[in-house]
Amino acid sequence: MTQAPAKPTAGPKPARRRAREAALQALYGWQVGGQDLAACETALHEIEGFAQLRDLEQKFAIGLLRGCIANQATLREQVTPLLDRPFEELSPVEACILLIGAHEMANSPETPLRVVLNESIELAKTFGGTDGHKFVNGVLDRLAPTLRPLESKRPAR
Repeated sequence: MTQAPAKPTAGPKPARRRAREAALQALYGWQVGGQDLAACETALHEIEGFAQLRDLEQKFAIGLLRGCIANQATLREQVTPLLDRPFEELSPVEACILLIGAHEMANSPETPLRVVLNESIELAKTFGGTDGHKFVNGVLDRLAPTLRPLESKRPAR
């Protein structure tokens, strides 16, 4: 009797994903703990594995954190019409992921839309609630035609 081949084990996470995870964890401190940007940046540098990231990925994570905090009012304004409840009622993790996804969608045109969506979903699967990834995907997919009309398959609302 032959056995099915074992599933390949997942390799290490890509550096950009680890950078996004670090940015999410630091942003969570801002969202939940009311930390200012300086405290969040300090926390970012203390996150396990951050020091092992290359300089480029560290700068990417810092840029995400700074951009989300600096542009949070605009990002919330863009996301809120697509929600089924007020932004303040979202899980803090999902709120942070939506801010990161919207920020990256709006400010990182070099990152393909499908990558932004996939990475946001992966963050939600790792850190969010049971079906949080579906919620995050739905909201960002509806935001895409506004922020990335040329890449989106859906018309803008």
